[in-house]
Amino acid sequence: MNDQDLTARIELGGAIVRDAAVMALDYFNRRDTLTIDTKKNAQDLVSEADRNVETLIRDGLAEAFPDDGMLGEEHGLQAGTSSWRWIIDPIDGTAPYLHGLRSWSISVAVVYGDDIMAGWIAEPCAGRTYHAAKGRGAWQDDRKLTASTATSMTEGLTAIGSGDADKISRLVHGILSSGGNFQRNGSAALSLAHTAAGHYLGFVEPVLSPWDCAAGLLMVAEAGGYHIPHPLDRPAPVLACAAGVADALKEVIAAAE
Repeated sequence: MNDQDLTARIELGGAIVRDAAVMALDYFNRRDTLTIDTKKNAQDLVSEADRNVETLIRDGLAEAFPDDGMLGEEHGLQAGTSSWRWIIDPIDGTAPYLHGLRSWSISVAVVYGDDIMAGWIAEPCAGRTYHAAKGRGAWQDDRKLTASTATSMTEGLTAIGSGDADKISRLVHGILSSGGNFQRNGSAALSLAHTAAGHYLGFVEPVLSPWDCAAGLLMVAEAGGYHIPHPLDRPAPVLACAAGVADALKEVIAAAE
């Protein structure tokens, strides 16, 4: 890999995510007309917007980099012949999206081998795009991001994802017992972007797919935060946070197991 290869993908990725945000927002504004299906259960939804936005992203990437692999939530894995792989969540937070809430996002990352090299999280309803590249920092549009410098759970909010009811209940109990507070917005990717921006102390989810977190994990790291490793080829736990509260959150997670 050389810098030119990465720069070319950064330029294209940013442009495609902007186009995807326009399409997704257009669907959102006329969401009452969308065809909606369920996946595993009635709370696990997918719409034509999810599928068509992912198709837009894949088509744009494939045209420029036909040898790159792709892994997307809606259209699965397409193996490539290069060492590059794109990881795509066309609409993270489909349930909020379909219920008219603004807390949804678009997440795209590009990986070289096992390393996340660049990532984008668009927040279309707010007109914001978060982005990061390895060794180049994390940004919200043209504003550099810095993770929280807090050293105590009492200094802010911890975002949580979904999962097993008992485990999530224990996580909430542990956060509150440590003097902290919690929030859930329905989009893991957006929660990670907000952690990188210092709005949250951290984000915890017991099991999360790579398309939900790849871009956000890079952002947290580039913003000076901490995260545990994620395998990027299968669901796994996620903890990403301000470095100063990492030990406290690990204790909360251990107690919830």
